[in-house]
Amino acid sequence: MTADETTPTPVEALTYEQAFAELEAVVAALEQQEHSLEEALTLYARGQALLRHCRRLLEEAELKVQRLSGGVLQPFAADDEAAGESA
Repeated sequence: MTADETTPTPVEALTYEQAFAELEAVVAALEQQEHSLEEALTLYARGQALLRHCRRLLEEAELKVQRLSGGVLQPFAADDEAAGESA
């Protein structure tokens, strides 16, 4: 959503990156504490919708990875990868 827009983009139309960036902006705006109660509640509701959307997109991505890896997710071991690169 840009400053000159009166209606925010529907949450469902946002990519993960767009939703996460807007969520960060909402959190920053709420932390400033310079809003009326009504504005703060509107921001909070938007933030909750963005959070749910981000979580749903992450869950969908995890399911895709599970399907691609035969249904078994392997734990990420950064130390093992770093050791393999130096060998």
